[in-house]
Amino acid sequence: MKELELVEENIAQACRKAGRDRSEVKIVAVTKTHGPEVVEEAYAAGLDIIGENKVQEAMWKKPQCNSRLSWHLIGHLQTNKVRQALATFDYIHSVDSARLLDKLQAVAEMEGYRPRVLLEVNVAGEKSKSGMKIEDTPYIIEHAMINCPRIEIEGLMTMAPFAPEAEASRPYFRRLKELQIQMRKISGLYLPELSMGMSGDYQVAVEEGATFVRLGTVLFGARPKLTRTVQADDTGVGGGLDSYSGEGPTYKIID
Repeated sequence: MKELELVEENIAQACRKAGRDRSEVKIVAVTKTHGPEVVEEAYAAGLDIIGENKVQEAMWKKPQCNSRLSWHLIGHLQTNKVRQALATFDYIHSVDSARLLDKLQAVAEMEGYRPRVLLEVNVAGEKSKSGMKIEDTPYIIEHAMINCPRIEIEGLMTMAPFAPEAEASRPYFRRLKELQIQMRKISGLYLPELSMGMSGDYQVAVEEGATFVRLGTVLFGARPKLTRTVQADDTGVGGGLDSYSGEGPTYKIID
């Protein structure tokens, strides 16, 4: 997988520039709209963390893939999909409210889960993106510590605004790192993980402290175009599209 070799070189270079160890950075292979055969290709190349945006798409794919993979939800999580998400994912990167924390806690207590989550922070304040406000982060962490004993807060996540130049993302990544340090002091939690950086800006994210980089197109190319779409049910059954290798279908879930 030549694409992965180049990504690895870039991450190693960014780590050297920042004085970091390469082992501190984990690649989340984002397989949104790609089929299980692409997940298996990623695993064969040495990638063992799979990132998905949709709960139901992962529910359909996961049983068809290697059981050693770790599945991470990187897209927005609705409260009505919490039960399915906890049954499917090892990590949730996108917790953005006390209400969602309370729902995760209730289901986790009922089903015996111990969710590992990251708090999504809308560092740029973009109205089009989910994530909590920076100033709300201390309250959300305090709420979790008091009311959600089954939930493990592992760190923070953000998405930088789209920009043609990767360097434009640096202030947002740097601010999330600063927030991590502040929240450690306030809460006493270690908060080891920072999920930030995607295909266009992951090197800058690594330089600024990312421990998870979420990579899709730089590894797998452009996502497949929809040829047909049908509403799927809660089990992921119904509808679909062709995956880029032509072997699909990969389900496209319409919320």
